[in-house]
Amino acid sequence: MPMGLRLVVVGIAGVGKSTVVQKCVSSIEGATLAVFGTAMFDAAKELRWVKHRDEMRKLTVEKQKRLQKVAAQKISRGRGRVVIVDTHLFIRTPEGFWPGLPFVVIQSLKPTHLVLIEAEPEEIVSRRENDKTRYRDMVTKEEVSAELTLARTFLSAASLVSGAPISFIRNYEGKADEAAEQIRQLVRSATA
Repeated sequence: MPMGLRLVVVGIAGVGKSTVVQKCVSSIEGATLAVFGTAMFDAAKELRWVKHRDEMRKLTVEKQKRLQKVAAQKISRGRGRVVIVDTHLFIRTPEGFWPGLPFVVIQSLKPTHLVLIEAEPEEIVSRRENDKTRYRDMVTKEEVSAELTLARTFLSAASLVSGAPISFIRNYEGKADEAAEQIRQLVRSATA
């Protein structure tokens, strides 16, 4: 099957990206989901580098680059009418912010569209504090605001390199269905 749409959906931790993506994938005919962090985690477990997913961001950048390349290659082999890749634009590491979509990943994924999920800083802080399923770094509202600005900057760079257009989607508290509908509308427009 030839390569179809490849939407790379990104957002900072706590923005509700995965919730929005899960809501839209099941309702888009021919859509498949690729969770970049899961592909990286699977590779890290095989190498016995980590025991849980949130340990990956504590690995050296060199190890993370290796995992990232493996994950991108695995995901790029997937085919379908619509492939939605759930990932992050950057990861806060002990060495600083590290890009989630460096050139090697963009080359492998060949995105046709880049989608940034955003939310209000207060909502993000609250979501991070209340998410007991993950080992999240706690940050202030000001730090989240800086991360949101950084996300737009990283996404602009990814767009320049890939040639893929950017869409910004707001995920307001309790409105994940509406955010998912905006992604479905984007897919309908791109396949019309």
